Amino acid sequence: MNSTVSTQRDSASPTHGPLPLQAVILAGGSGTRLWPLSRDQFPKQLIGLLGEESLLQSTARRLDAVNASRPVAEQVLVVCGEDHRFTTAEQLRRVGRSGVIILEPVGRNTAPALTLAALALVQGGNDAIMVAMPADHAIRDVATFAESVAKAAEYAETGQVVTLGIVPTRPETGYGYIKVGEALGKNGGHRLERFVEKPNLDLAQSYLNSGDFWWNSGIFVLRASVWLRLVEHYHPLIAEASRRAFDASVADQDFLRVGREEFVACPSESIDFAVMEHLGDPDSPAEGVVIPLQAGWSDVGSWDAIWDLLPKDGEGNVARGRAMFDGAVNTFAHSEGRLIACVGTENLVVVETPDAILVAKTSEVQRVKNIVARIKAENGTEAQYHRKVFRPWGYYDSIDSGRGFQVKRIVVNPGCRLSLQMHHHRAEHWIVVSGTALVTRGDESFLLSENESTYIPLGQKHRLENPGKVPLAMIEVQSGSYLGEDDIVRFDDTYGRA
Repeated sequence: MNSTVSTQRDSASPTHGPLPLQAVILAGGSGTRLWPLSRDQFPKQLIGLLGEESLLQSTARRLDAVNASRPVAEQVLVVCGEDHRFTTAEQLRRVGRSGVIILEPVGRNTAPALTLAALALVQGGNDAIMVAMPADHAIRDVATFAESVAKAAEYAETGQVVTLGIVPTRPETGYGYIKVGEALGKNGGHRLERFVEKPNLDLAQSYLNSGDFWWNSGIFVLRASVWLRLVEHYHPLIAEASRRAFDASVADQDFLRVGREEFVACPSESIDFAVMEHLGDPDSPAEGVVIPLQAGWSDVGSWDAIWDLLPKDGEGNVARGRAMFDGAVNTFAHSEGRLIACVGTENLVVVETPDAILVAKTSEVQRVKNIVARIKAENGTEAQYHRKVFRPWGYYDSIDSGRGFQVKRIVVNPGCRLSLQMHHHRAEHWIVVSGTALVTRGDESFLLSENESTYIPLGQKHRLENPGKVPLAMIEVQSGSYLGEDDIVRFDDTYGRA
């Protein structure tokens, strides 16, 4: 991947042909309501919640269908947190996408993230039309989505700010709303009157009855320069801090790291609050437009939304993985390995992972975030990590642990290697299950093949590499007084980790 966004056309004038569309993917969410699958270190946008592809991968390919009517930049532009950078890059690679991945040193919500993306485009000489999309949404009808984006682009090209509004089908209390104004006479566009916060049920019903309020999808279409002008006008502190952070950025392998100190000083605010809610002001530098989107959109915000999106049996049940139903109705069962047997259940969600099980009434799934908060308050690891933890070199799976010991299954991808490191509190035994390991231990280096093993004493510098063409699988047995992942002193690392 490159550290700058390629310029598809120097001129922003429509007389030179239509401006290209630039996919901007905002991938900083955590998805706590989809625990135990979604966790801080592996959030919902990186998970295949609805199929083989992750939500991030589906989002990265979403503009493909627009190509027939308007050029679309080949590169995608992603803004994500540092902890997710390697998985994000790998998932994009698997669906044939390249681009720029801008790393936020800390989360500061969507307005600063979009500002960083716009700066990357404009400073690269490319005032493209940004299609800003959350990485964790789902859209069933991609062709209809593409049509709506193409319509929105016609307004955005002339400097207007467009949001895609979802025509509501029910009195939903979990979404923000957009008050829709007069029809503008082309492409189904309407004047954007105002944004409305999440309502109570009675107010949501009145919105539905009026027909004047649409759900806020969080998808925005506008030129990069227009966004920068708006954020400078309405929230100059975000504009200044984001620009300073971007100016301090450095390229790091596939990523663009913005200045940490400068970005930490940036106010945390959403796109809606920082800018969009002000578009109706008399002194606004741009007008707001709403384009209707009826393409099976979902914010995939909770387990009942997952149940709603997936195919069901005749009794309304959804099974993912090993699940059986007997007399069950409207039950969602997701298994990561063990068999889930649901007998006589009704309106229930059951999610099994190797280290946690969720059982919840469908009507109460919004409260899952409360459980996540309690786990964090009690310093539990289940809110942060899965048992299987992905690393840029592969992954490890903590298969057993007890007082003074821990057993991991480690898989190292071909050609990859771990950092040269040392531990203060543990020793390690390595046993190769398959593949070939190149081991560095102190001043010596040697190869290990299948069924061979070695011992790494406490305090010894060491490194594990896979010099072969197939994955290296091994068992690591740790022993010592402290076995936490923070007991790692790195001396050299291919992936730039501290």
